[in-house]
Order: sequence, then C-alpha cells, then structure tokens
Amino acid sequence: MFVIEEELKKLPASPGVYIMHGSNDEIIYIGKAISLKNRVRQYFQISRKRTAKINKMVSQVSRFEYIVTDSELEALILECNLIKEHKPKYNTMLKDDKAYPFIKVTVNEPFPRIIFARQMKKDGAKYFGPYPSAGAVKNTIELVSKLYKTRTCSRNLPKDINKQRPCLNYQIKQCDAPCMGYISQKEYGENIKKALDFLNGKYEHVIKMLEEKMYKASDEMRFEDAAAYRDLIKSVNETSKRQKITKDESMDRDIIAYAMEGNDAVVQVFFVRNGKVLGREHFHIELAPLATGREVMTNFIKQYYGGSPFIPKELLIQEEIDDLELVEKWLSIKRGSKVVVKNPQKGDKEKLVELAARNARIVLEQDIDKLRSEERKTRGAIAEIDGLLGLDYTKRIEAFDISNTNGFDSVGSMVVYEDGKPKRSDYRKFKIKTVTGPDDYASMREVLTRRFRHGLEEIEELKETSNGKEYSSFTRFPDLIMMDGGRGQVNIALSVLEEFGINIPVCGMVKDDHHRTRGLYFENQEIPIDTHSEGFRLITRIQDEAHRFAITFHKDLRSKKQVHSILDDIEGIGEARRNALLREFNSIEDIKNASVTRLKNVDSMNERAAQKVYDFFH
Repeated sequence: MFVIEEELKKLPASPGVYIMHGSNDEIIYIGKAISLKNRVRQYFQISRKRTAKINKMVSQVSRFEYIVTDSELEALILECNLIKEHKPKYNTMLKDDKAYPFIKVTVNEPFPRIIFARQMKKDGAKYFGPYPSAGAVKNTIELVSKLYKTRTCSRNLPKDINKQRPCLNYQIKQCDAPCMGYISQKEYGENIKKALDFLNGKYEHVIKMLEEKMYKASDEMRFEDAAAYRDLIKSVNETSKRQKITKDESMDRDIIAYAMEGNDAVVQVFFVRNGKVLGREHFHIELAPLATGREVMTNFIKQYYGGSPFIPKELLIQEEIDDLELVEKWLSIKRGSKVVVKNPQKGDKEKLVELAARNARIVLEQDIDKLRSEERKTRGAIAEIDGLLGLDYTKRIEAFDISNTNGFDSVGSMVVYEDGKPKRSDYRKFKIKTVTGPDDYASMREVLTRRFRHGLEEIEELKETSNGKEYSSFTRFPDLIMMDGGRGQVNIALSVLEEFGINIPVCGMVKDDHHRTRGLYFENQEIPIDTHSEGFRLITRIQDEAHRFAITFHKDLRSKKQVHSILDDIEGIGEARRNALLREFNSIEDIKNASVTRLKNVDSMNERAAQKVYDFFH
C-alpha cells in the first residue's frame, strides 16, 4: 500500500521528474524539480500557501513516482517528453502538433538542388524557413525554378550526366538540364548564388532584370515572352509584400502572445526570419484547471520548441515564464548558439508582441463557438457519462467488439477514446487463437485476457528496466471499459479483471430490437440515456467505431484468403510475378498451356521462373 507520508521521507535531494497519479492510477500531473525532496514535499505541506489549482490537484493524488536525472536540464527535457506522451489533466497542453516545412538548398552538391524539406538536418545544406505552410514553400520553389532554372530532381550529378533524357522541367523551360551537360557547373553555380540572394530577400535586382527582359521582349514583338516576364514580376512583388521587413534585417525571432477566455486559449506566433515576417500561425491550448497566463506561455514554449527542428535566436514573449534561465540554456543547446527569451515592456518590440496578442484575441473570438461545441461533444459528453455512472473523472475509455463469419476467422477489436476523442494510435486488433466456432463470450474473454496480461507484463518490465522508458498502449489502463452488449459481456469483462486483481468500472452498451443503443448496463442495472444528449451520441460513436474496426479487420483477413491463387504454391513465384502473370493471361488454364518462352516474356519473369511455372503444371 502506498502511504504518501512514508514515501515523502524517501525522496532524494536530486534533480528529476515527479509523476502524480489519481485515484484510478491515471497520471494527472507531471513536473520537474532541481530537488525532488523539496519540491514534492511542498505539495503536501498543509501550512504552505498553495494556489487553488494545486489544492484541487493534490486532493486527487493517490500516489506519486519519480525519475532521478543528472541535472535540472535533463529533468526539463524528460518532463517535456513525458507531458507530450501522457497529456496529464493538470498540465496545460498544446493541442496542435504541427511541423513546419523548409526550403533546402543542397550547396554541398556539385549541382545544388532547391527542394522541399520537412526537417532541418546538419547535412551541409542551407535551409530557409520554417515557412507557415507547405503551399508557401512549394510556390517559392516554383518561382525560384522559373527565375534561375534550377533543378529539383534527385539525379546524382555529374555522375549521371547523359544517362537519361531530360525531364519535363527542361521542356517547360524551368530547368537548364545540367543532367544533359547543357549548362556548365560554373554557370549553374552562378544561378544558385542568385537564387540564394533571392531566398535571403534581395529582390530589387531580380525585378530590375525581369523588367529589362520584359521591355526587350515587347520591343522585339515577343509578346508571349513579355507576358511571362510580367507574371514573374508580379509573383516576386507578391513574395516581397508577404515578407514584411522589421528593423533588424538579420534577426531570426519568434513573437509569441496569447489570449484566454474560460477554459480556452489561443497562442499566436509571428515567424521572423532574416528580419522578415514569413508568416504567422495560431495554436489552440487545452487549459489545465485554473491555469494562469504565465503557465500558458511556459508550457507552450516547452512543448512547441521541444518538437521544433528550428530554434530562432530570440523569442519575444507576452509574459515572463518559469525557469527562464534554464529554458534559455535548453533552447541554446538545441540551436547550437545563444538564444534569448525577452518580455519587452516598451518600444517597437513591445508593439510587436501587442500585435500578436491582438491577433490571438481575434482568432479566439472567431473560434470560441467552435471550441465550445467541440468541448460539449468530447469532455462535456464524458462528464454526462460520468454523471450517469457516478464516476469522478474518465479520461480514457476502451471499447471491445468481436467479429466473425459463422464462427470462422474470429477477430477482436480494441478502440480507445481519450477526453472524448478517438486515439487511433492505441487501437489494437486480435486474431482469436483459442476459440473454435461462433462463441463471442469465449472470444471476448480471450481478447480481454491477452490485453490485460500484456499490460501487466509490460508494467513489470518497466519497473525492472531503466527509468524513462516509454509506455505502450497496453500499459495505460482505461478509466472505463465499454462492452458491445449487456449483462453477459459485462460479466465476462469483470471476471477477467477479477482474475488479474484489477479494479476498473465496466459498462455494457445495451441495444434495442433494432440494434440501436438504448442505455448502459452498469452494476447490475440498466441505466436509460437521453437519446438527444451528447453523452448518448459519444456512446454511439464509440460503439460504432469498435464495430467498424472489428469488421474492417475481419474483411481484410477474408480478402487475403480469397486472393490466394494456385500460383502461390509455385516456388519462386511471389506476389509481383503472380500479379504479372494474371494480368498477361486470361486464366490459369492459359498460363498452364503457355510455353516457357511465352512465360519468360512476361514482366518481372525470367527463364528460371518461367521454367518453374511450366514444370509445376506439367
């Protein structure tokens, strides 16, 4: 038994991460400390003044665990990873998990390419961005290709020169075809230098050059060419307008501000690269109970930059954050040079932050109805179900279903909902191994036994192995199990849980004669539900999803068996050759009657494979 007062005495005076668990052993809060002994004990000191949020969280703690690290910086990194993994109730969470693209110039190659990149790597290439959207990157690459005729292909040059015909980009005059030797490495390098200047925001000479070409083409009555140059000038001007210049023309910085209302918050970020505003993006924040603006800003920076491949030189923020020096040190290590986090109080920088805050407020006001509607359908629906069943807080729901055809190819499905939303990465499929015939109860017993045995085994492994190992979907036990059926299915689940000594509430989703959900079976009684409520709609979605997932898996297994061909029994004939033979011939009989020479001429076949097919039928 976990006695908090006794466990507090065992805490080490070391840096690390502490993990608070609720009454159903769910993780409700994760934090870091320079001294675990001092920090964790503070939560449980009655004489100490605590915020309303801390009081509410501490009242729900049933136990805690901790992971010791070598430094506070390591604790910060581990804290970020664990919060992202477990999404605890009392940690303010970034809802969006966006990855921003880059323009990559492979200057380390003899004939550099200008290409789209999702990640920034230390590979000798030059990167520009991140850009606010994939469309912005693709449009810029297309414009640069038109201006400087640079290649975007993956051919290995100069090794592959003259080995293949030039691609379509050469035909439409968007590449000078270095792959054919039509341009020297030196001339191509000059074009790349101009392209790099353009990507660095030097547009004036480009516009001047295009205007000269446009007027010359017009004078020579080459009006189609003149129109093309005119369109390029328009594209360059539009790009120039989008990249608004700030006073410091060499600075990479992000400008971050937020707006809050009730349980909703939006963080707005302006991306400034080389002194130009490339774009902006907003992020919806899932607020912990009684969260403050300082918490919003602190948690956003930790979670967003923990997963970002690019760290700017400076962050301008609306409000001071916790652990400022530590966060700056962490960001500086990630960037590879010093990063400064500032909360400007006056001047142009303060105005930029205020502009971001106004934009955050506008986005929040525009999205507030949508956010609240989503809240009603998810957390609101969960609260309704908790009220019906008398539960405190249901974060994770698992639902199970069985599918078969007259008892053959029986399969089970496990679907997972967290905070009222499907968590598809945790879905699991089960092939029934121990049951013969159409016995849904026995099949469900096997599925649940395998699911919880696997989870308990992994939990034991985690206790014995190194700290910080990631949990799988099986180690996270649900707060509520929903069975696709009534008393019988519920009793099966309860008996399996009893065998393992696990205490989890189980309810059945009871259907009427028309196979529609009519109520919940819980603790030996059927509980009616308002069929117009969000709770009822969520239950229906969960039930339909469990059924869909099981049916889909069952159909996949059946289809794989149905496509089995006699050709699969021939040694050396795999899926590719089998499909090639079936495309070439009208029937198995035609394949049987074909000569070795005829078989050999089929795509992907060779003489040896053709001989094996011929010998098999003869």
